[in-house]
Amino acid sequence: MAGMLTSALLGSKLRVLLTLLLTVGVVVGGGLTLGVLGTPSVTSTQNSFGNVTDETTEIRTELVVENPNPVGVNLGGVSVSYDVRMNDVAMATGTKNGLSFDSGNNTVEFSTQMDNDEIPTWWASHVRNGERTTLRVDASVRSNTLGRTVQAPPVKRQISTDVISQFNSSESRPIDANQPLVSDPVGYVNETSGRWGEVTKSETPIDMRFTVYNAKRLPMAVTELGYTINMNNVTVGNGSSQTGHLIEGRTTETIETRTAIRNQRLDEWWVSHLENEQVTHLRIDFYAKIELGGETVRVPLDGMTYTETIETDIFGTKGESDDASDASEATADGEETGSNETTGDESTDTTATTGDGTATTPDGGTVTTADETTTDSDGDVTSTSDGETTTTDDGLLARNPSGVR
Repeated sequence: MAGMLTSALLGSKLRVLLTLLLTVGVVVGGGLTLGVLGTPSVTSTQNSFGNVTDETTEIRTELVVENPNPVGVNLGGVSVSYDVRMNDVAMATGTKNGLSFDSGNNTVEFSTQMDNDEIPTWWASHVRNGERTTLRVDASVRSNTLGRTVQAPPVKRQISTDVISQFNSSESRPIDANQPLVSDPVGYVNETSGRWGEVTKSETPIDMRFTVYNAKRLPMAVTELGYTINMNNVTVGNGSSQTGHLIEGRTTETIETRTAIRNQRLDEWWVSHLENEQVTHLRIDFYAKIELGGETVRVPLDGMTYTETIETDIFGTKGESDDASDASEATADGEETGSNETTGDESTDTTATTGDGTATTPDGGTVTTADETTTDSDGDVTSTSDGETTTTDDGLLARNPSGVR
């Protein structure tokens, strides 16, 4: 009887042990099968900007990891990694360890602090690449237990801007001395053009050309041309160049100068760009020092003021993080083009008189003026064909006996 009882107890324990072994076998075997046939994988990634300070920018990343198996298991030693680069400049890198996944899709969230000191390096690469940036996001899932890593297909996005070409203009703009006893305009800027210079670690040069017409009869000496570059009211460049140009009376001269963005100021601009919903208002102001009648005057070149709006949507999630209706949209191939527009002091009614007796209008046309003006014995214009009286000077101080200005 005792033997039968012992046998029954042993049989019961054996069944329990076998059940446990089978359960462990299913879990372990299933885990191994998962490792071979059903390794979790990253199916989508999404990034957005979070909090931004003077030193760092938060990049928030959301990964969707798919577990294709019918049950959720903890494989042990599972980690998810991601890497965000812009033109191969590392912007954010992160890893999350000790993860377990339910069956189906699982969302994993990261938050990484990007060092704003990386912005000048990225900007230089952006300009060198023709104002184009390739954003690339790589993600992977690794199981240390199984010794397997599954890479997600890389996410790529093209970001484009068009800052420099907007400076190219044939619009005629007046140069006003704004000096007592000097009749304005003293000249016209009939054409502007610009191109990026050779970008260095410290600066981003802009080579500029101005076609200037001297509206007076006597020579005009331009001794200095200065500039200030602001991006969202952050001064990122200023300086002056000694041009030493002498423009003969009623002739045209091309003046070349170089402005430069100081790259070390771009991290401060970057903060303003993100705080302004990825919108930047670029403005370049110019002034010139001109010799008039033996006196050097500083002339603000308001007609040459260059403004532009630059708008980006770097991660393609701008419309989701803010409700900006004017956000840039990605095209079908993933290319995002910055929204650019050029504004400035309008001079739709301005004509620039040239030496051959024609006037260049803002739309590029010419108007013959030789038969439409009368001059006095000194060569000063005193009236026009429309009956309005105007008075110019001989390139120095205005002689205006009639009192009409």
